[in-house]
Amino acid sequence: VQLDESGGGLVQAGGSLRLSCAASGLPFTSSGMGWFRQAPGKEREFVVGITWISGETLYEDSVKGRFTISRDNAKNMVYLQMNALKPEDTAVYYCAAAMGGFLPKLEREYDYWGQGTQVTVSS
Repeated sequence: VQLDESGGGLVQAGGSLRLSCAASGLPFTSSGMGWFRQAPGKEREFVVGITWISGETLYEDSVKGRFTISRDNAKNMVYLQMNALKPEDTAVYYCAAAMGGFLPKLEREYDYWGQGTQVTVSS
């Protein structure tokens, strides 16, 4: 299984970025995907999750109304549209795949991880 994130970069506060995650070799039994982020000096934290079958989503409060997760089952792709970005959104963003559970929020509930993509929001 390989998860490849792309789309990170440097953007000014208030700007937008779209992250992509390509999942190859993922078993069809995967229950869903999640995006996490880790800011410098902080623990990695859950951002948002989505189920493959129904497309149900779960957002962390700090990104509600600004971030939107979507998936393309045919392409095994997951996207994270990030709008109204703030400097506190600066972090390395990781996508992760879960093989069980319903919209898990804990790192240990995810089985596969990407390498991460850097998002930097300048003030």
